[in-house]
Amino acid sequence: MTGGSAPDSGAPLSTSPPSPPMVSPTVPHRRRGVASSPAAPGTGEAVSLAVREYGARSEDASAHVLLLHGYPERQDVWVPVVAHLLERDPDLHVITYDYRGAGESTRPTSTAAYVVDLLVDDLVAVLDATCGDTAVHLVGHDWGSVQLWEAIAAEATGDPRLAGRIASYTSVSGPPLDHLADLARGRVGSWRTRVSQLVHSWYVYAFLVPGLAEAALSPRAVALGSAHAHRLDPTLTDLTRAEHLSSDARHAVRLYRANVVGGMRRPKAWVSGVPTQVVVLERDGFVTPGSLADLERRCPDLVRQHLDVGHFLIPTHGDRLAELVLDHVHDAGARSA
Repeated sequence: MTGGSAPDSGAPLSTSPPSPPMVSPTVPHRRRGVASSPAAPGTGEAVSLAVREYGARSEDASAHVLLLHGYPERQDVWVPVVAHLLERDPDLHVITYDYRGAGESTRPTSTAAYVVDLLVDDLVAVLDATCGDTAVHLVGHDWGSVQLWEAIAAEATGDPRLAGRIASYTSVSGPPLDHLADLARGRVGSWRTRVSQLVHSWYVYAFLVPGLAEAALSPRAVALGSAHAHRLDPTLTDLTRAEHLSSDARHAVRLYRANVVGGMRRPKAWVSGVPTQVVVLERDGFVTPGSLADLERRCPDLVRQHLDVGHFLIPTHGDRLAELVLDHVHDAGARSA
C-alpha cells in the first residue's frame, strides 16, 4: 500500500456487496475493512478489502498465518481449515481476506485493476493492518497461490515492503506465472508435462474471450453444468453452490485476462530463500502435478507433499491441509529460532 491507513470497522467493504456469507459460529472472528491499493492508473478505482482475523491477537500470537482463497471461492472456504489450525494451536493469529473481485471486497470493473502488482499491494495492505512488521506464514490455494507467488517473487527481487515479512509459504494448486512461462518455453519440465498442462488449461483459453466466460458462468449455465462437473475434477461437486458463486466467478475472471497473457510474455527471473511447501494434488483436473516440475530452481528450500485428491480439496480435506500447514509453520519457526 502506498500511503493511506486502515479504516475503522464501520468503513464500507465493497462498492456492490453481495449477501453476507455464513461463518461458522464455532470459529469467532474479528472483522475489519482495510484500505488497500490506490486507484490503478487509468481506472480511477480504489479498493477496500474484507478481512477477518481469528484466534490470538497479533501481539499475543505464537505465529501469524495468512490464508488466501482461490477462484471462484471467497474467504469463507477457509473456515474449516481455521478451525483445525486453532484446535491444534489456539495461540495462532490467523488472517483471511477476500481478494479484489470476490466476496465482500471491492469489485473493480476494469481489467487493468486486477494486474498482479496491485494484488501484491493488497497483500501488503492486509499485512500492515493486521501484523505490522511481524513475519507471516503465507498459505494460498489456486489464484490465491498465484497471487502469493507474486509476493514471494517481489520479496526475492528486493521489494522493501516485504523484506523479512514472509516466514514461510505453503502453495496449493497454483504455480507461479513465471514458472508456467518457463514451462511453456521448454526451460523446465518435459514435453509431456507441457502438453498435459496445456490440455488441462482449456478453461483459461475460454476465460480470455470477452463475453464467453460471462455466459458460461451465468447462474443458469452453472446450474446446468453442475451434474457433469465431476467429470472435469472429482471435487468440483464440493464447491459451495451458493447464490454468490456465479457472481464471484464472473467478476474475478478478470484475474485471468489481466495476467495470463502478460505474465507468460514477460517472465521474471528470481530465486527465493523462503521455506516453501508445495502441496501436490494428484487428481487435480486443472493443475497437473507435472506443471510443478523443477520449482526447486526458483525455491531451493522446497518440500513437496502429495495428496490423492482433486482441486477443490478444502471442504473435504481441510483437516489434512491444516496439519500440513501447521507442521510447515512449526518447522520453519524452529529453523529460524
